[in-house]
Formats: sequence, C-alpha cells, structure tokens
Amino acid sequence: QVQLVESGGGLVQPGGSLRLSCAASGFTFSIYTMRWYRQAPGKERELVATIASTGGSTNYADSVKGRFTISRDNAKNTVYLQMNSLKPEDTAVYYCNRLSNWGQGTQVTVSS
Repeated sequence: QVQLVESGGGLVQPGGSLRLSCAASGFTFSIYTMRWYRQAPGKERELVATIASTGGSTNYADSVKGRFTISRDNAKNTVYLQMNSLKPEDTAVYYCNRLSNWGQGTQVTVSS
C-alpha cells in the first residue's frame, strides 16, 4: 500500500523559512520521480517542484525559483522541500506526489 506522509508545515512570517518532508512507503522510492504540489484557497493545484529518481535533475515553478529547493534521500525514502524567503502568496496546502498517489497535505501559512 502506497503511503505519502507530509510534515513540516506551519505558520511563518514573510521572509522566513520552512522545510517540508514527505516520507514514502509501499513502493521502490528510489526509482520514481517525485513532485511537490500546492493548492491555495480557491485556486487550482499547481506543480511546485520535481526531482528525478536519482536527484540529479530538478525543476521548479517560476514563482518559486531561487527560493525553494527540492531534494531527496533515497536511503530514507524521503523527499524534502526547503522553502526560503517565504511570501504570503506561498500560503497553501502542500502535497507530495508520485504518479496518482497523493499525501494528505501539510498547511503552510505565511503571515505577519
């Protein structure tokens, strides 16, 4: 049974940082591309960042380039999203994804 469990969300002031984690189980993590998505209230879910199976290739939405970093630890079956210089418009529920599998999401709120 595939499971994706996100953690690390919370309330942070503008300019602050958070590190999200997604612990994966139930599949061979090291051979799959992993993605982070987010969904803000009243908006469609959008792709934030992608990382290839080996971690050698990453891609980002234009809105987060230079501020967010996706990484993975295949020994720990975990993918991370380091978020720096956070802005109020980054407020959303953040989801980990593999193919058609989704985690439950973790809320990130950027507010003073």
